[in-house]
Amino acid sequence: MRTRLTHFGIVLTIVLMSLASPGLYAQNQYAPENQPHMQAALQHLRQAAEELQKADRDKGGHRVQALNLTQQAITHVQAGIQYDNTHRTKGEKKYKK
Repeated sequence: MRTRLTHFGIVLTIVLMSLASPGLYAQNQYAPENQPHMQAALQHLRQAAEELQKADRDKGGHRVQALNLTQQAITHVQAGIQYDNTHRTKGEKKYKK
């Protein structure tokens, strides 16, 4: 019973934090930039991940390692896009709703 309550509390906390996050960070939002190179990189990485998933599994663990690194790269590209959209650099204007 105590374990179920603990799990429920954790899930509830995560849900509430995710709902509150957009409002907390809205004041730091800047005008999203067109990022064609980052978007293209993201698309290519996703295609690479799909191909690695389809590849034969007899690669001595190298296919799996490449897939893991590709997933990490996808995460980093997404984080870079998000960072750019939430941090102002010289000459950028603040996002207006």
